[in-house]
Amino acid sequence: MNLLKSLWFFMTLMCLISCNSKEEHKTLNINKFLAAASSDNLSPSDAQVEMLKAIIPEETFKPAPPITDRNYWNEIATTNYGKEYLKDAISDIKIEPEVPITDSIYRLANKQGNRGIYKPRYYRTMTRLEHFMLAECIENKGRFLPQIEVYLNAIISMKSWLHPNHDNKSNDVLEGKSMAIDLGSRRFGSDLALAEVLLGEKLSSETRQKIQKNLRSRIIDAYLNATSGKTKTHLTWFNGTSNWNSVCTSGSVFVTISASQNFNERLQAIGTAINSMKNYLSGFGDDGYCSEGAGYWNYGFGHYLYLAEILYNYTNGAINLFEFNNKEKLKNVANFPFRYQISESVCAPFADGVSSVWNDDGFASKMSVRKYNAKTPPFRRKKGGVDSFSAAFQLIEWEYMKTELVNNQSEKKVETLPNHTYFNEFGMVISRGNQKVPLSIAIKAGHNRENHNHMDVGTYTIVLGKDIITGDIGAPSYTAGAFSDNNPARSSWGHPVPRINNKLQSKGRKFKGEITETEFTDSLDKVVMNIKEAYEIPSLTTLVRTIENNKAGLGSISITDEFSLTEPSIFGVAIMTLSDYDIIDANTVILKTKNQTLKAEVFSEDGDLVIKDERVPVKHLREGGPAFRIGVDFTKPLKKGKLTIRFTPVF
Repeated sequence: MNLLKSLWFFMTLMCLISCNSKEEHKTLNINKFLAAASSDNLSPSDAQVEMLKAIIPEETFKPAPPITDRNYWNEIATTNYGKEYLKDAISDIKIEPEVPITDSIYRLANKQGNRGIYKPRYYRTMTRLEHFMLAECIENKGRFLPQIEVYLNAIISMKSWLHPNHDNKSNDVLEGKSMAIDLGSRRFGSDLALAEVLLGEKLSSETRQKIQKNLRSRIIDAYLNATSGKTKTHLTWFNGTSNWNSVCTSGSVFVTISASQNFNERLQAIGTAINSMKNYLSGFGDDGYCSEGAGYWNYGFGHYLYLAEILYNYTNGAINLFEFNNKEKLKNVANFPFRYQISESVCAPFADGVSSVWNDDGFASKMSVRKYNAKTPPFRRKKGGVDSFSAAFQLIEWEYMKTELVNNQSEKKVETLPNHTYFNEFGMVISRGNQKVPLSIAIKAGHNRENHNHMDVGTYTIVLGKDIITGDIGAPSYTAGAFSDNNPARSSWGHPVPRINNKLQSKGRKFKGEITETEFTDSLDKVVMNIKEAYEIPSLTTLVRTIENNKAGLGSISITDEFSLTEPSIFGVAIMTLSDYDIIDANTVILKTKNQTLKAEVFSEDGDLVIKDERVPVKHLREGGPAFRIGVDFTKPLKKGKLTIRFTPVF
């Protein structure tokens, strides 16, 4: 009897050990995984490979059942959203693909950086192909198959899948001398992989062979070889912190895990992606701040969430990038668009961002609500971007919509913005007025090597009601020279920050601002920042910018710069605007939009001031234009002084 008890105890113990061992492998410990990474490249180390082997399936990834699974697709066909999707596809069925573009247009776009002559064609082609593929799965009558074949072969015939301005100067990818992955090619590849997975034998054998060959050379090998260091590429987004990383990584991984029959390749791609996402997420502050702005948040974080979703589904929850190694940070990132608003749907166009932040009801917004219960800006418009409603996203949406109250039309609660928001890690403050017509300001310290960087430490945006009246003028349109440090809209000359003896801010991580003091009350918000370090001027000993938002009465905002130098210098600042304006006298400027008027008064006890306006010499700005720089300078050199601009509403 004692022997039987001992045997039972031993077997139970072994079972517990075995069960616990399996439990250990159920969920990948991201911290442990990252700690085991190689320092040489992004490919998973031997230790990381062993961790992944236990959780990655032997079979390829299926983003949705194939067209032959009629139970699945017939269910979608009966829904309102399935019927609407089919209707949209039918309206496009006779339109021919707009790719490939000619080599001459490709080279011209590469030389000029002109996106307008190719990008719309690329994305219209991809969007229609995606509509045709999913519509054929829904309907299953073969009516879309001829066009699907035409579109697939048009894409396959392209010498380069890159956006032309992402090729190098000698167009090596176009000429077949090298291979690289960019924002365009990863989606072309995703669409071809999706066609193979969903339609399979409905496609001709010749087209399927071409798909497999092109996915192999243009995406799978290109991704694994570049990230492992086996081949050199001029596009190294996988080491970066910008939206490029998440967008290109998610596409490359999807293609690899769905199209590669090699288990080790799928393992390598997933391990590389996890290592690479450490880089991407480091581009956000722990407070969720996205220096690229709300538009790039939608694009970049949306694709991060897509990568998280497909890996979670593929590994049955074992890889959870929704939490990664810091769930609280990801929750803050998910809430960024809401918190970034200055007033409803209006935000600062800092760096290459735009001045509107909206909930386009697309993938990024919906997934942020689902996974993090995030607050979102008010719904403003549908289909805000070319990637908010891609087929890859759509398949995921349909799965969630099966269990959600799709037709629930109950009015959502309107979330009230707080009196202020402080992204303390990056040094960015939004002070919101509480008047009937609120006077609000967003101002940032930051540094001059942020993503989509402008030399803009100390820049600000002032909003009266919902109108941006003065401050940051935003980015130059993406044409040749747009990313030059000397572009007037990118240098500190085109920002409302100091200029000293005609010297501007320098570029680099060490050229920064630091918020040293804050005060937030119902009647006054005050921010003090040291911006001296943004300037490479040996004679500059102090430069402090103080911002006060006085919320009493109609409100007023003052910007005060206090400086000291070891030798006399001409000191000045700028009032930047895309609004109409009148220079009333040497101390007063009236700024006007269609709806609002703001008075700017400049004054100092340390010397006389002169106001001189000039048009910003940039033909195309993303915020429109023209833009003007209204310079405010001391008439004589000073060793120390204080200059204030006070903005007050005029009704």
